[in-house]
Amino acid sequence: MTNQYDVIVVGFGLAGAAAAIEAADRGARVLVLDSAYGGGASALSGGVVYAGGGTRYQTEAGYEDSPENLYTYLKQEVGDAVEDATLRRFCDESPGMIPWLEQQGVTFGSSVAPYKTSYPTDEYYLYFSGNEKSHPYRLTAAPAPRGHRAKAKGLASGRVLWTHLADSALRKGVTFIPIAKVTDLIVDEGVVTGVKYRVLEQSHPDAARHRKMTKRTAKIGNWMPDLVKGTTEKIARLWRDGSVEREARASAVVLSAGGFIYNKEWVKEHAPGFTKISPLGTPHDDGSGIQLGMNAGGTTAKMGNVTAWRFLSPPSAFIEGVTVGVNGRRIANEDLYGATHGNVLMREFGGKGWAVYDADNWKKARGQYWTQTQIFHKLLATYTFTVGHKRARTLEALAAKMGVDPSRMGQTISAYNAGIASDAGDPAHKQADVCHPVAQAPFYAVNISDDSSPFSPIPGLTLGGLVVDGDSGLVKREDESTVQGLYAAGRNAVGVCSNSYISGFSLADCIFSGRRAATHATTHIPDTDRTLSA
Repeated sequence: MTNQYDVIVVGFGLAGAAAAIEAADRGARVLVLDSAYGGGASALSGGVVYAGGGTRYQTEAGYEDSPENLYTYLKQEVGDAVEDATLRRFCDESPGMIPWLEQQGVTFGSSVAPYKTSYPTDEYYLYFSGNEKSHPYRLTAAPAPRGHRAKAKGLASGRVLWTHLADSALRKGVTFIPIAKVTDLIVDEGVVTGVKYRVLEQSHPDAARHRKMTKRTAKIGNWMPDLVKGTTEKIARLWRDGSVEREARASAVVLSAGGFIYNKEWVKEHAPGFTKISPLGTPHDDGSGIQLGMNAGGTTAKMGNVTAWRFLSPPSAFIEGVTVGVNGRRIANEDLYGATHGNVLMREFGGKGWAVYDADNWKKARGQYWTQTQIFHKLLATYTFTVGHKRARTLEALAAKMGVDPSRMGQTISAYNAGIASDAGDPAHKQADVCHPVAQAPFYAVNISDDSSPFSPIPGLTLGGLVVDGDSGLVKREDESTVQGLYAAGRNAVGVCSNSYISGFSLADCIFSGRRAATHATTHIPDTDRTLSA
């Protein structure tokens, strides 16, 4: 096997797959190395791609959108994460992202979920997957559904989305080596020219066992990593004992090896308030790709930004209640996207809070239990409706069971009830159609804290990473110069979603940043080195 390529991609999640496809389409000889078998957090995700600006499926569903409207909305989410020119490029290219994915074999749909949800049932493949309808976002941009879910059953959308891209890359001649962990970058006179890596080769006696154990623990480890901790350690030991060192050369290296939510030391250092959340991803989301970039002189940013998901719905009736901190103060308008509401919960309320409902809310939510939920929603709802709540005849008695200031909570709920009963509306500006008075006994409370229960964790992932040039994706040093030959994409890099996460935004950024890096990287390949595109 040759060790000379045009582009080496480190990590074969969605960003790595997008980079590999783009580079191969441009005639490059591409090598992809992955610490596991590819997919990463992308394959474990919901397979939702945030795309707008007037996609085919938005139009079929009867919604108008434009790149300018998309930009106006996303600017509120993105803030200073990337330069305005980069965000505009993302928005301008967004309508074309879906047909590009379709060219790789992915399929989508235009059936829109008619209720607010964190993830739609299999009837729907397009939904409002962010804060489009919520205050203050709706004041400046016309709401449009932009969460395009890859067509698949149940929780398979992420795996199906990634598999289509991975298969496309391989058909185009990309070389993929699994169980290959990059340990060092090769740098010649300040230019990155290759990688050193250790690999458990497929001919090794333990290779089949390693694959079987990895596959068996992947999905459950994404939600409850402690349950598979022992197996995860055995997997790591098999690789450590059987791997051998290799190296490969190329004129460009793209780092796309995921975030660092599984690196407890880094999370404690950069985001100490998020140490109790459940890591979302794989054990290989350990920051190793980011560290490689730092070792080569790259600088980082947004490392303290973590998205913490505390979704209230489905059932959608759970949006109609009131969320309070232990001081009884309102957390935020409950119709915010779950990670946006969760960010306020974590940063302003120390990760401690409750959702309060009255009898009518509770009855309505129970009625929506089966029709609005996927299997993982059903498991959580079963816990919530059985042992996962508090109940009392009065709000004062409920507050006592919750450990919440009863006077302040009473004031908060009274203000909410009075507001929605008048022309003033909800003091927190929740949409009128999801406002319901909390007035009918008995009353119920659900603990939404970061340590509420192992059956109701707050999952999350990191958003910061290596600073990259907005035009090329080249890794930048602290002095703003770039590390030649080294690119970063996905959660190895600061991207459009590094300040604020909404469903599908990270996957969309993976595709955008992966293709951006490959596009620039292949402009420096001599024509004589190019292969014919598949």
